[in-house]
Amino acid sequence: MAQPEKVLQAKIVMAGDSYVGKSSILRRYTEPCPTKPSPPPSYITTVGIDFEVKTISVNDTAMKLQIWDTAGQERFHTFTTSFFRGAHGFVLVYDITSTESFQGISHWMKDINEKTDENVEVILLGNKCDKETERVIPKNRGKKLAWEYGIPFFETSAKDNINIEDAFLVLAKEILNKNSCASLDLDVVDLYEKTRKRSCCKL
Repeated sequence: MAQPEKVLQAKIVMAGDSYVGKSSILRRYTEPCPTKPSPPPSYITTVGIDFEVKTISVNDTAMKLQIWDTAGQERFHTFTTSFFRGAHGFVLVYDITSTESFQGISHWMKDINEKTDENVEVILLGNKCDKETERVIPKNRGKKLAWEYGIPFFETSAKDNINIEDAFLVLAKEILNKNSCASLDLDVVDLYEKTRKRSCCKL
């Protein structure tokens, strides 16, 4: 009888200013066909939090990604950053047509550094690269910022489905690599539980 496939569970948080396209990126990544009507999301309108779950295969390991889409408005800031704790990865997003959203990245990185484990994985996305005529942030500026933080960088378009899958795959691989020594004795392994138990990975 075949052994059940083991599943590694990871919490990923999407962060960035309002209107950079976080929700569109999440829908593009998690919905089979974003152009078709989908069931109502698990959205809490009063606090601006949404999440989706997607299971993928990475290096012959099944990973269940619980992806939280947080609000970018300042009035939700305290509540939003409370969801940072226990995260294994972050998708940090700015809009290439918005200087303000690019400048805001440093503030989001500061929040991440203050509220998470030092081994948390982060990727930087410059979204809306389909709007080339409206671009105000050159691609090289995004690359340079990512290099300064030591994190992967992609320019993405939720509208045209550019680099969305690749970005999440890179993040998932980095998370998995940090947990390469984790024991997968259970069918579902909650990485947050391993954090609390101070496993050898110390994620």
